[in-house]
Amino acid sequence: MFKWLRTPRAEPPPEAPPARDLSRLLHRLEWVVRRKLDGQIQGPHRNWLRGSGVELADLREYRPEDDVRRIDWPTTARLQTPYVRDYHEDREMTAWLVLDLSASMAVDSVGRSKQEVVLTLCGLLTRLLHRQGNPVGLLLHNGSQPGFSLRLPPRVGRTALLRLLQAIAEPHTAREGHATDLGLLLRETAANLKRRCTVILVSDFYASNDWSRALTQLAQRHDVVAVRVRDPIELNWPRSGMMWLRDAETQACVWVDSDDAAFAQRFAQAAEAREAALRQAFVRAGVDALEVRTDEPVEDALLAFLRQRTPRPVAQATGGA
Repeated sequence: MFKWLRTPRAEPPPEAPPARDLSRLLHRLEWVVRRKLDGQIQGPHRNWLRGSGVELADLREYRPEDDVRRIDWPTTARLQTPYVRDYHEDREMTAWLVLDLSASMAVDSVGRSKQEVVLTLCGLLTRLLHRQGNPVGLLLHNGSQPGFSLRLPPRVGRTALLRLLQAIAEPHTAREGHATDLGLLLRETAANLKRRCTVILVSDFYASNDWSRALTQLAQRHDVVAVRVRDPIELNWPRSGMMWLRDAETQACVWVDSDDAAFAQRFAQAAEAREAALRQAFVRAGVDALEVRTDEPVEDALLAFLRQRTPRPVAQATGGA
């Protein structure tokens, strides 16, 4: 993703936020969850994770009152005694935040970067999930290497949330000259997650390859939510005369006249084509999509999304071979 700037220049290294700032952020997030989200997410929308349904709990010998459809035939044949499957309903759902925090997430045209928006969004989501008893894990890509640079196992509680926020807020040094390989990240996600869970994929979806097939394959096994983070400059081209454009990830630079009508038209056409391709990829994969912007309150977009996301009914076991 191109950053816009007058002249290319070295940028000072970012600093990690002090612990007290994260504690203040956590306090504010708690207030938002209690006052603005919890009270307005009602009925079926409150448990918005789409759970894994039923899980095999045990095998035991058949009793006359048992449903014959629950007989486990391989075990029965091996032991020469009828055995049935016992199931229990699994309503607790593990969630994984899969974050693309590559260099393009540092874009900031309104005084708040996309990475800051991700920090707030993930804090709100994690707090909501923790209040429902759902553990949350983290897979983080920061651009320093092709795959994930950090993995935090699923946990519940204030300490786990603070650790997660610290990891997201940490300054990152990306590899120059490398664009994000989102397809690789999605394949690594699938390899890391063995049991069905909810995957919340957060990115601006500026990637170097065709990742749509990997997203479709991931969504076939897991409940996937795609969260797209945007900055207004990606939607409306600034008219500021001659300027350098620098790709935040590959560092490629070009000198353009931002007042040129033909250039602005090409920019708008490219943006429109990209929008259509993204929408098609999400629909084809069967994933729900949420868009958050750096110039709008995160909680408003999240609330609207949760209200329209209805959980699928929990599957019932039918047994059989």
